[in-house]
Amino acid sequence: MKPRVAFFDFTGCEGCQLEVLNFNLEIVDLIGAVDIVEFREASSDHSDDYDIAFIEGSQTTDRDVERVQKIREKAKILVALGACSCTGGVNALKNRFSMEENLKVVYGDSAKLYSTIPTRPTSAYVKVDVHLHGCPPNRNEVISLVKCLLTGKKFEQCHNPVCVECKLAENICAFERGEFCLGPITRGGCNAVCVTGGRKCWGCRALVDEPNVNSEKEILKKYGLTMDDMMMQFKLFNGALEVSK
Repeated sequence: MKPRVAFFDFTGCEGCQLEVLNFNLEIVDLIGAVDIVEFREASSDHSDDYDIAFIEGSQTTDRDVERVQKIREKAKILVALGACSCTGGVNALKNRFSMEENLKVVYGDSAKLYSTIPTRPTSAYVKVDVHLHGCPPNRNEVISLVKCLLTGKKFEQCHNPVCVECKLAENICAFERGEFCLGPITRGGCNAVCVTGGRKCWGCRALVDEPNVNSEKEILKKYGLTMDDMMMQFKLFNGALEVSK
């Protein structure tokens, strides 16, 4: 029997699910290899019987936490899909304020009808088997993961910083262009798509394994920047993570 796959959305823009739908011909192969039993962006079908669960978005209410825990109980493999699920994403920006203040700003006089909790990554509440980083995740990584799950092979993620891919693409360093780039400490695997497109690395793929902090400090010093400047940039996608300076 084909593995039964389910996609679940929590707090987020649902762009990660849309990226899966944008796989073009790859989605045809994917559908042929697995049974997608729940995918709200694409189908009204619902099932409580699945082998692999993809979690998009972060858990921002107690009900979210209960729901993701129930999903974990049913799933043999649970995948955190995208920055919001992997690190808390931009949703974690609200952690800089009190939850009462957040509710009041968003809902005004109706704030008392709602509740929220500090945003944390999915791994704070349940065991996550695989993290697919990015905003949105790289499609090649998603396809590679599915193939590994189907064949029983170990899924290998990129362990190099984005800077490696920038150099391969022969990009002009974003720092040289006056941008504050998080490429030196951010996990690669995206083919440096943002810098190649003329922007900077925003850090959506989280910290690379064992980041070279000393090298980062040297880069910051060279361009007249500080670790506090870096942390302000880093918190855009990673505000829920505890990072030592």
